Amino acid sequence: MIGTGASRRILFIAAALLVVVFLSVVHEPPEAAPKPVLEPPVDTPPNAPANEPIKVGWHILASLDYRTGKPGKELAALDGKLVKVPGFAVPLEDWASSVTEFLLVPYVGACIHTPPPPPNQLIYIEMEKDKWAFLNGWNPVWVEGVIKIELTKSVYGYVGFTITGKRVYPYEY
Repeated sequence: MIGTGASRRILFIAAALLVVVFLSVVHEPPEAAPKPVLEPPVDTPPNAPANEPIKVGWHILASLDYRTGKPGKELAALDGKLVKVPGFAVPLEDWASSVTEFLLVPYVGACIHTPPPPPNQLIYIEMEKDKWAFLNGWNPVWVEGVIKIELTKSVYGYVGFTITGKRVYPYEY
């Protein structure tokens, strides 16, 4: 049988190791963005008509290096363009079913009771003047509007993009 002094030392060492492992996991930055739940259709070619929104998938948005703020080449070409992005809405206002601003995220439940996703997985949507988005719970939506690549602070942390929303409608599978 181990004496009480040895037992205490073993417990102390085990507790210290547990704390070290926990802190190293908690403070380690994410290596890569998790794969989004939604995989949108093939992106619209860059030479699409100006009045037709360009379909943008989360794989393109993920090319934003949120540590440096530098977008990938394909993403940089979309800055200031009319785009169409699928995702899930996280309302920022009390009126959860009809809103003028919200966050768009790539998977259901992001930002709710969990640490927020990295900025390259968050889009701040502000609807155009006198326009409202009508949301239906956790159902996915398409958002059409002009995208800007810019780091913005929200109640859930920093977001990597803003879209001035022109239209929000249900995502069809």
